[in-house]
Amino acid sequence: MPSGPRRRPTAVLISGRGSNLQALIDAAAAPDYPAEIVLVLSNRPEAKGLERAAAAGLPTRIVPHGDYPTRAAFEAALSEALSEAGAELVCLAGFMRVLTEAFVGRWQGRLVNIHPSLLPAFPGLDTHARALAAGVKLHGCSVHLVSAEVDQGPIIGQAAVPVLPEDDEAALAARVLEAEHRLFPLCLGLLAEGRVSVEGGRAVIRGAPDAGGLIMNPDQRRPG
Repeated sequence: MPSGPRRRPTAVLISGRGSNLQALIDAAAAPDYPAEIVLVLSNRPEAKGLERAAAAGLPTRIVPHGDYPTRAAFEAALSEALSEAGAELVCLAGFMRVLTEAFVGRWQGRLVNIHPSLLPAFPGLDTHARALAAGVKLHGCSVHLVSAEVDQGPIIGQAAVPVLPEDDEAALAARVLEAEHRLFPLCLGLLAEGRVSVEGGRAVIRGAPDAGGLIMNPDQRRPG
């Protein structure tokens, strides 16, 4: 009996609750999804996402960054864990460590991150508070290939949500998070299928007839 298409072995790096990890776990549960999660790794032993991984029967690993004297030593331990797991792709799903140019270079084109803003707007931290302070009418999230510059790699896809007049930081963050849970599995799937290439510093999606699948606008209309 012929086997199905090969699924790309993928590691997910987390530091916290793992809600985007859960979205990836749910997507990868489908037999036709092109990526298979082979490792969930955290730099924090208390990360709740490890419980999500265990509940799904996925291998987990803890590599506490504080156990290593240098960033290079920490990243060497990360690389060893990823190699042992046979990972070909790596997802940063709330992994709260800035990676060095050497590590990023090793995984160039195979390392993907989700960021809670419509890049290049609001790179870094506190994106929702900064969006509210700036008075923008649209906010959202971006999935991008990781480069040596933080939050500046080629963008694979984005999801936009409205900023409502009554929003506070928590309400806006919750709306963006829902969009993240849809966008990240889509973009990982494109990468795992080999449909993402970088041309002139921009991510190009092979076989995408238009941007409709990559620019999501979840319907935020209220009933009634």
